[in-house]
Amino acid sequence: MGARQSRANPKDKDPKKMLLGRRQRFSSWDDTLLLGKDPRSLLKRGMRHVSFSLVTKGMTDIPDFLWGLSEVQKLNLSHNQLRVLPPEVGKLTHIVVLNLCGNRLKSLPREISLLQSLKVLFVNMNCLTEVPAELSLCRSLEVLSLSHNCLSQLPASFSDLSRLKKLNLSNNYFAHIPICVFSLKELDFLHVGSNRLENIAESIQCLASLQIFIAESNNIHSFPRSLCLIASLELLNLNNNDIQTLPEELYLLNRLARIAWNPMDKGLHISHNPLSKPLPELVEGGLEMLFSYLKDKKHS
Repeated sequence: MGARQSRANPKDKDPKKMLLGRRQRFSSWDDTLLLGKDPRSLLKRGMRHVSFSLVTKGMTDIPDFLWGLSEVQKLNLSHNQLRVLPPEVGKLTHIVVLNLCGNRLKSLPREISLLQSLKVLFVNMNCLTEVPAELSLCRSLEVLSLSHNCLSQLPASFSDLSRLKKLNLSNNYFAHIPICVFSLKELDFLHVGSNRLENIAESIQCLASLQIFIAESNNIHSFPRSLCLIASLELLNLNNNDIQTLPEELYLLNRLARIAWNPMDKGLHISHNPLSKPLPELVEGGLEMLFSYLKDKKHS
């Protein structure tokens, strides 16, 4: 009898207690909608940008209310399970930074071309097999990460991204660096590591502003002399390739401060290559010794 009397009647439950229970089960944006609040209350207004974040929510679809938040400038939808980015993304015309990292996207909508203020785009760690040519209409783009996808080519129109400074194409299926990349004169960072490259085209010398070039973990057979003409290089990573000789002109890269062993250090990274003698011993001796040897060899 006592047990029956202590059992609460569902009809008598306190609505506030029920709401607290819901708050434990729903994310903050779900909770806001359940309470009938304006989704704009979730916007974070910083000193420079209006931002909105739905990171690691397990979402398979983007909530429709998002397309009404036209003032958003920084949008983070990373690390969910999104398979499609709807064309409605084109309504967010004030976006400056868009983070789609760590989803399951296989493509991007053509409407991404409407994001004329877009400067930074992360689409790394997805399932992209192609990139729409319309992305090249985002002429303000400065940073683009397409790493860890299934890409083997880029649209020729990417050469129109004249303001692009940083491009990450690592961990894809590129057999060569796309020709359009060599037109990106403002590029100071290029990562093409962990692809299927066997050579680096002589056109690499067109990237006169390049400071960091990473092409590690490919199957590159030779160190192109044209790389030695990029005087701005401060970090050159060719680790884990099939390089046997080094060009005599290597000493021209006087901004390379050292032989680097730590992946984050500036300098020349040339380890785990089948270098012919006496190069391995010279590399162990440091960059000054290596440069001196190559310079003497060139002028002998």
